[in-house]
Amino acid sequence: MKKIFKILLTLLFAFTGFLLLYVLVAYALSKITIDKEENTKPEVEIFILTNGVHTDIVMPVKNDQTDWSKQIQFKNTKAADSTYKYIAMGWGDKGFYLETPEWSDLKASVAFKAATGLSTTAIHATYYKQMRLGEDCKSMMISKEQYDRLINYIHNSFQKDASGNYMPIKTNANYSKTDAFYEANGSYSMLHTCNTWANSGLKACGQKCCFWTATDSGIFSKYK
Repeated sequence: MKKIFKILLTLLFAFTGFLLLYVLVAYALSKITIDKEENTKPEVEIFILTNGVHTDIVMPVKNDQTDWSKQIQFKNTKAADSTYKYIAMGWGDKGFYLETPEWSDLKASVAFKAATGLSTTAIHATYYKQMRLGEDCKSMMISKEQYDRLINYIHNSFQKDASGNYMPIKTNANYSKTDAFYEANGSYSMLHTCNTWANSGLKACGQKCCFWTATDSGIFSKYK
């Protein structure tokens, strides 16, 4: 009995030590700033948006470079309203998105799969008519060439069918009348979170971001 207790105590200390190390490393890496590319033309306005936990990248629904509504069709939302001008994209754990509308709904199995990279992922796309700047929403101007890089980054995050189309997820777990979910590539884990994905998107298009971050606060600390 004593031997079992010692093993359990050792595992508890090891787990606690790992969590402390993770928090310290995550904090330190988020403080390292990757500066934005200089001498670029301010041609396309994009935004970052947070709900307090999760970061979305927001872009115009369409311009002369791409029309997101061709793949992320308005009809896949409950509103089916084609007058919306902006689209927000977020990548994350599919179980969290579809099974955890509130933190009180979080299941141990969903949390375990998300932390260990064992579950599948999804992209959450939400249409907006306008963006309101504030502590939760920041704007930046990027060049068309930088936007091309961001388009490619996000496009490659979607799973596609045999015809190259994005794959909508049929669910009633929508957050509003203007959002929809799509199958995504990659695995969610403690090392690759929804905010890591958004931070990498900013890095892909040459914007100020963290060396690495697991949290939205790491990203938004660069835009105060």
